[in-house]
Amino acid sequence: MGGAERAERRRRRELAQQRAAMARQAGKTGSGSADAPRPPVDRARLRKVAFTVGGAAIVVALIVVAVLWFDARKNATEGRAIPVVRSAELPETRDGAVVVLGDDKAPVTIDIYADFLCPACGQFHERDGKDIANRIREGQLRVRQHMVPMLVEASDPPGYSMDAANAALCAADERKFTAFHDSLFASQPEEGTRGWDKAQLTELGRKLGLGETFAECVAKRTYHRELDQAFRTALEQIDDFATPAVIGPDGRIDVSKPGWLDRLG
Repeated sequence: MGGAERAERRRRRELAQQRAAMARQAGKTGSGSADAPRPPVDRARLRKVAFTVGGAAIVVALIVVAVLWFDARKNATEGRAIPVVRSAELPETRDGAVVVLGDDKAPVTIDIYADFLCPACGQFHERDGKDIANRIREGQLRVRQHMVPMLVEASDPPGYSMDAANAALCAADERKFTAFHDSLFASQPEEGTRGWDKAQLTELGRKLGLGETFAECVAKRTYHRELDQAFRTALEQIDDFATPAVIGPDGRIDVSKPGWLDRLG
């Protein structure tokens, strides 16, 4: 065997050794090998991830539902008509920003201060309104009704408190105050929500038989300035003013006590 042949064999042997070393290295890394061992599955971790993702999805869904519910509640008056309450007619006269209900000869006169957006005023009207109206009708009581635009900023958009008070005075000009007043309290919006807009207030007046004079009075906000001044006067004259406020012959009346009307005399 010549030297050239031995050199060729040595070269082939070295090449085979290099290939074997490369194959062993590939086996160690496991890349591309179907037989390479796989790491164990961390099932607890998978459950934790699934729980976290599922919980987040539930939270997002609850937030969406809450937003939709709040938006619907906030805009509950939109696109609706104010239901009409057919109240019994009472004697009505205007005295500036005050509506006087009842006979001048009634033995007792009280002043009621209320805001059409005030929840406590709505509860007061629901609880005592019919009894007050009956006493007015029977000639036992005379009421000076003050519409107080106290919660002008408490509707969204702001302004319902003033617009409602103005519209009530506009209705009083044509002796439709009682039905208008009772209709607004029967369908009182919640604080922080959309109130009834001027178009809806005008439509309520139309259903009560009021015409263009009333519509113009509402649109032009005829009594806004007068109502604002009357409210400021009430703040100055009544200590710790809040609505509803009822003032009788002997001063402020605690209307939360049952039988307060009977004690008027």
